[in-house]
Formats: sequence, structure tokens, C-alpha cells
Amino acid sequence: MKALLARLQIDPYLLMLLGTMALATVLPARGVWAPIAGGVADAGIVALFFLHGARLSRQAVLDGLRNWRLHLAVFAMTFAVFPLLGLGIHAIPVLEPELATGLLFLTLLPSTVQSSIGFTAVARGNVAAAVCSASFSNLAGIFITPLLVALLITGKSGGVSTHMVLTIAFQLLLPFLLGHFLRPWIGEWVARQKKLLAFVDKGSILLVVYTAFGAAVVEGLWRRVAPVDLAMVLGISAVLLGVVLCLSYALARMLKMPRGDAIVLQFCGSKKSLATGVPMAGVLFAQSQVGAILLPVVIFHQIQLMVCAVLAQRYRAAADREDAAGEAAARQAPA
Repeated sequence: MKALLARLQIDPYLLMLLGTMALATVLPARGVWAPIAGGVADAGIVALFFLHGARLSRQAVLDGLRNWRLHLAVFAMTFAVFPLLGLGIHAIPVLEPELATGLLFLTLLPSTVQSSIGFTAVARGNVAAAVCSASFSNLAGIFITPLLVALLITGKSGGVSTHMVLTIAFQLLLPFLLGHFLRPWIGEWVARQKKLLAFVDKGSILLVVYTAFGAAVVEGLWRRVAPVDLAMVLGISAVLLGVVLCLSYALARMLKMPRGDAIVLQFCGSKKSLATGVPMAGVLFAQSQVGAILLPVVIFHQIQLMVCAVLAQRYRAAADREDAAGEAAARQAPA
């Protein structure tokens, strides 16, 4: 089964997400079970950000300051170009309002970590720079994404509440900072617990998705969102990714970046983190809204994985051809 999914370039975790959404549609948490499920999901978010803090190497942050031109370009793509495109998308009048908000929220998220680094490695790019850039993007996103949401989304409908500020502080920032502070003592142990980390990462996201979609279903999500709306989100997500990939490629050419750095900009600057977006949505939006807002994030996540997988293989094939040509030229050169 795994081999078949790999050949089809389908992320197995996406199937788990879709299954969770289906379960929440058929059997949402109601009555006394709703606050219990919400409490468990909140605990998962705290654990997720605590472990993210414990995993982030302080050296990666310091190293990220050295190749400042590359990281500034990735930062600009992630937190300037993407949000500007998101504002344009949000203004499309035919979009269902909550889906339009979800698309805008998507553009405010930080870059992915694992897949950005993985695709950079496959494409034979600058892996060390990708590690620094993706880590820095996620670290910055913990502060910048809530600020952008407050300015561009919630600020339009009542501003930033004290409850939102406290929730962000206690559910996201405090666990992250505590985990990072404890890294000298628990960092090595955390690094060895890969299965536990994967379980917490994926499990906490699935919990938030279940509670969010369950609450949205109870509030009538599937009566508000028609198939044509989902088709529009799919098309807009594909176009958005294509535009950002082209812009990141053009920016790398304009800055005359070496090939390895250009690949980092392409992958780190065009991706959005599902792992960060799901828990943040649960914190930043009303429970009844989160389900619809997360739909664009889930859809974009799968599109970016499929497109970037193909792109990484093409970059690798081009590098292999260049290496082969160079070796052939070296053999033919006179001694």
C-alpha cells in the first residue's frame, strides 16, 4: 500500500487527514464530549509547540543570520509576497467568506520544515541553508503569523482581544520558549524520540482537525460550502503555488544566487506549514469557523507536496546531467 501511494505521489498523512474530516462529519463531538475533545486538542497543541522549541537548535538560528541575503529573500516571499497575494484572493467576490478567510490565513503561515529540507536534498540544493531558513521561518512565524492575522483578518472584525493574546501566549509562545530553554537538558533525548515526536506532531494535528471540523459540521459547514466552492479553492491554490514558484525563481535570478541557494528559495519560499497552520487556526479563530478555514490549508498542502516532488526530481536530473557532462569533458581534456 505504501509503495502504491509513493508511486502515485500521495502523502499517506493526507489520507489520515481526510479520514479524520470524514469522521468529524459523520460523528462530531457533541454535548459533554465537545469540551473534552477540545481540551485534549489544546493539550496536544501545547505538547507540539513545546517539542518544537526543544528541537530547534540555537546554532541553527545563529547560522541563519550568516546567509542573510538568502534568508531575507525567503522571509520576503513567506511573509510579504504571499500575504499580498492572499489579500488579492480574499477580495474575490464569489468566494464563500470563510473559505476566502482560509485562503488568506494560508498565505500568512510560515514555511514547512521537513518537506522543504527534504525536497532541497533531493534537488541537490544547499541543505544546510534550507535547515537554517526553514527553522528561522517557523520560529518567526510563531510571532509574525498571529500578528498578521490580527492585522489582516481579525482586526477587520473587532480587533485583537485580550483572550486571543493570552491564548497565543500560553498555548503557543510559552510552551515553545520553555521547550527551547530546556533544550540543553532534554534536547538529545527529544532528538532520539523520533517515533514519539511523529506521534505528537501528527496526532495533535489530527485532534485539532477532528474538533474543528466537528464543531463546524454541527454549525452547518457542509450546508454553507458547496462542491463548486471546493473546486474554486482547488484551482486558486494551484494558481497561487504556480505564481509563487515563478516569482521565487525570478527573484533568485535577479539576485544572481548560486544554484544551491536558488533551490532553497524555491522550496522554502513557496511552501506553507500544515503543522503550524492547524494548531494556530484552533487558537486564532472561533471553533465554528476553524473547519472551513482549514480546508484551503489542507488542499494547498497536498498540491505543494505533489508539485514540489516533481520539481525536485527535475532539478536533480538536471544536476546529474551537468555532472555527467563535466566528467565527460574532463576525460576528453588533454593530460
